[in-house]
Amino acid sequence: MSSPWRRRRRIVAVALATVGLLAPMAACSAGAESDGKVTLTVSLFGRFGYADLYKQYEKDHPNVKIVERAEAQLDVYNQQLTRRLAANKGAGDVVAIEEGILTQFLDRPQIFVNFLDQDVDKSKWLDWKWEQSLADNGKYQVGLGTDVGGLAMCYRRDLFQKAGLPVERDQVSALWPDWNAYIATGQKFAAAKTGAKFLDAATNTYNTILRQQGDQTYFDRDDKLVIDSSTEVRTAWDITMRMVQANLSANLKAFTDPWNAGFKSGAFATIACPAWMTGYIKEQAGPSANDKWDIAKVPGNGGNWGGSFLAVPKQSKHQKEAVALAKYLTSPKGQLAAYKAEGVLPSSPQLYDDPAVKDSKNEYFNDAPVGEIFVAGAKDLKPAYLGSKNQPVRDAVENAMRSVEEKKRTPDQAWKDAVDAAKRAAGG
Repeated sequence: MSSPWRRRRRIVAVALATVGLLAPMAACSAGAESDGKVTLTVSLFGRFGYADLYKQYEKDHPNVKIVERAEAQLDVYNQQLTRRLAANKGAGDVVAIEEGILTQFLDRPQIFVNFLDQDVDKSKWLDWKWEQSLADNGKYQVGLGTDVGGLAMCYRRDLFQKAGLPVERDQVSALWPDWNAYIATGQKFAAAKTGAKFLDAATNTYNTILRQQGDQTYFDRDDKLVIDSSTEVRTAWDITMRMVQANLSANLKAFTDPWNAGFKSGAFATIACPAWMTGYIKEQAGPSANDKWDIAKVPGNGGNWGGSFLAVPKQSKHQKEAVALAKYLTSPKGQLAAYKAEGVLPSSPQLYDDPAVKDSKNEYFNDAPVGEIFVAGAKDLKPAYLGSKNQPVRDAVENAMRSVEEKKRTPDQAWKDAVDAAKRAAGG
């Protein structure tokens, strides 16, 4: 989920079911407990929707106790995971890997259990989702897919009404067949002086636009950095800069406390919305915003942003039990439960014809037909190639972009900074 977005709060350690509110760190690397149970630690970022699955699994496997350790911010989680894997301790028995950093582990798959040796049926996943986590020329399966990130645009009905804009989702979708029309709509919204900005953050919108441009982002298929020659990256950058210069952005850094507060206060009217974002919006906006949010089509040509995998580090002292749990959580049954709990779009294609998915609606988002919006095109989603240094390069570009929002750089100055910083981040 990119993870994936995708889904994040302050640092949280949550022990579920019989574990209590906070598990001691000893349990995180645990052997068998004094009661004879095996404790499995699941390390995640954000909200994967697994609470009920844990309870059922513990009921069906009375010898297993599950501890979830969830980190709010993806960048913090990624740093922690990388450090713990390098130290060969503390990573957890089952770990989530967001697509943005998956690539950095594909050249050292031996630190994880190989799922190709674990009797896994690849037909349970979209072909491209299965292939994303293959390493060593297809001889090694690093992780099992959780969700994918089909794109939409979430918006505040009340703020649109206040601005004199249409509020019904079909009418809103018609406002922005492309990003030029989205900017024009934003300018109309700004002219209405509602007190809110049109969009939350330039970086979220930029990543959405970038994922629509082609099958690669900062690196080509030979893992060569191409940011300074990529028309796709520059196109996404230029479109986003037009939004910033039109003063449409609330200038909020995603997955920070001010950004979270913006959901509750109605600080912005639209947000680029992969499927996994819906659960996050509901959590942050809270009950007072029930029915105020809705979901429209994303400008442009759809796309995919986010999605994650569950892997089992070889440092786990309970690899057999951890593999069984990872298989359960990523099974069609597990993905369906996670979809119902948090709206994360399954990567298991047989679920797309399940009425519980394809006919589903989201009550919080004014009964938006999320099955129709997200699921209809799920089989056609395609991943963009992400190079082995994708995450540090992405961070460098986003930092430069925020400098324009903060009025510290012009777009041209920031672009030069972004290219230079990306080259350093890529080791060039």
